[in-house]
Amino acid sequence: MSSVEAQDLASYDLDDWRDRILADPDLILDDRDLMRALIAANDRQMGGNIVDMRGIAMERLENRLDRLEDTHRSVIAAAYENLAGTNQIHRAILRLLDQGEFTGFLKVLATDVAATLRVDRIRLVLESPEATATAAPHVQKLEDVLTIVAPGFVEGYVTGGRPVPHRQVTLRQVGDGSALIFGADADWIKSEALLVLDLGRGRLPAMLVMGAEDPHQFRPSQGTDLLTFFAGVFERLMRRWLD
Repeated sequence: MSSVEAQDLASYDLDDWRDRILADPDLILDDRDLMRALIAANDRQMGGNIVDMRGIAMERLENRLDRLEDTHRSVIAAAYENLAGTNQIHRAILRLLDQGEFTGFLKVLATDVAATLRVDRIRLVLESPEATATAAPHVQKLEDVLTIVAPGFVEGYVTGGRPVPHRQVTLRQVGDGSALIFGADADWIKSEALLVLDLGRGRLPAMLVMGAEDPHQFRPSQGTDLLTFFAGVFERLMRRWLD
């Protein structure tokens, strides 16, 4: 190929690209890397002593767009996670509502409900006047889900013995005294959700404890709306059984 032909071809390619860009400027505007290269070339032509306000504005807008995209992805991920959590709570409640007798209700709580909510252990803690700090009655066939404790235990366990207010749901890493609730499993239960239950007038407090081997599954920074709803439904079911 002669030098004249090569020059004609280069001119043709340049004219072709120019015509395409003039016909459809979005080809460049939509290409972030290409826009950066053009702005950088423009800055070099202008020299280092000239402040390109348009370039600065574009860079700020680009950074803002990146932040908006990150926020958008985070919001979508949180929405999907919340929807999945809501479905889990609903399935667990329906499973409890299916039970026709109290023993089956508690057994399903420790098995199917625990699996649905993806926790390693669930224990129902009931205060009883017959229990003391060192001894408590045992309910045969339900010892893997039911723990009987002395009056005042629930309040003391949730607050750590301190005179501080607490919410219905507390999320935290496992603290002292968990062996009384989880028994031998306390060695590997690392985080817990404490759902305080009001069983009605004249009855001692109760607590539903969900334990997880993962120390980060239950953290104080997490939202508790779904577990608060679950606690409200569960305590109403318990009142019916106790009535």
